[in-house]
Amino acid sequence: MGLVGRLFVILLLTVTLEFAVGTLVYERASHFSLQDDEARRLAEHLVIARKLLSEQPPEERRALSVQLTTDRYDVHWTPVSPPPPPLAPELERMRRQILTWEPSLERSRLWLRLTSPARVAEINGGLILPDGSWLYFGMHHGGGKWTFALGRVGLALIPAVALALAGGILIRRTLGPLRDLTRATEQIGLGAEVEVDEAGSNDVRNLIRAFNAMQKRLHRLINERTETLAAVGHDLRTPLSRLQLRLDNLRDDEAREAMAGDVAEMDEMIDSLLAFLGGEKDPEPAVRTDLAVSVATVVDAFQDQNKDVTYSGPDHLEMQARPLSLRRAIVNLIENALHYGHRARVSLGRCSDAVLIRIDDDGPGIPADRLEEVLRPFARLDESRQRNTRGLGLGLAIVDKAVRREEGTLSLINRPEGGLRAEIRLPTA
Repeated sequence: MGLVGRLFVILLLTVTLEFAVGTLVYERASHFSLQDDEARRLAEHLVIARKLLSEQPPEERRALSVQLTTDRYDVHWTPVSPPPPPLAPELERMRRQILTWEPSLERSRLWLRLTSPARVAEINGGLILPDGSWLYFGMHHGGGKWTFALGRVGLALIPAVALALAGGILIRRTLGPLRDLTRATEQIGLGAEVEVDEAGSNDVRNLIRAFNAMQKRLHRLINERTETLAAVGHDLRTPLSRLQLRLDNLRDDEAREAMAGDVAEMDEMIDSLLAFLGGEKDPEPAVRTDLAVSVATVVDAFQDQNKDVTYSGPDHLEMQARPLSLRRAIVNLIENALHYGHRARVSLGRCSDAVLIRIDDDGPGIPADRLEEVLRPFARLDESRQRNTRGLGLGLAIVDKAVRREEGTLSLINRPEGGLRAEIRLPTA
């Protein structure tokens, strides 16, 4: 759950609890007030009924009791003594209130009881008449106290929920600048510079201001490094070009070939260094690319140089990609396969949600505990591979960087039959 959701839940629980507790306290006080009023009315009704029944002859008292019955009170008369009533301590307060209001009922042996322990809406009772007969009565309370209380709580929750919703909207608007800051933070790693508008509270504004300043410093340092590398690369290539021109006039063929190889290696090292440290900005936009044609073209170029490289896969496979960086990545993997295994088998295929590019070689492979290490910049595993390794150890790091730009993954797998498999997985969505 996000920050906005957590704050909204806290606000809703706080408001709901406050309203519920306040409503229950009010209901408790109202219940006591209602009980006093009911005791007073019941006392008045019992005094009147007792006086009227006492003044009538016994044969007319049953008919009179029916006339004294109302929607709220039931009245019955009987000449026999009732069984002893069950104790009802929760009604003792009401009984004392009745006797306080009507002291004439003090000697009537008044008793009260609940119809059943689970029902507080029905109260029965009795009292003795002067001639020893008994008057029974029942009072309809008009609804359980819990039903009444829950109804009040429900009504109170309506404004509570409305206030909580309004508070949630205000909290969401207040935290909006933080969401913008989070999205901008995610874009920094992708090389994009996003200026976040300063908004919100003072603390949030200060945070956004510091973030924008930090972002500018980072991009300025990255741009300065990129420009410096480009300048250094240009300056290094100038003497290399002069050396290449002088080599053309060298008469010693053996020395010329050796020196030309060194010049070519230095040129490759400069290319690798500039490609890896070329900055965080995306140098190439993603376009609709026929990946099958690109891979097949790379394989054909190696075959034209009499290299043992084969391709298996479809003739056409289109997807959104950066063709130049992917082409360089595939070239690096094929060169590694040829260098360590003297043969490269390139395959292209599609699975459920990704496109797979595989390059298999017949080399010695890589120790399992060092498969991740070789993806790091400047990593060299001469003890496990041949010692005539060229370059700075940036080939696989460049491949991994290009694949990650496509939101894909690069995996190195030792094949059971021997050799190494480099697998590029590119998402199709």
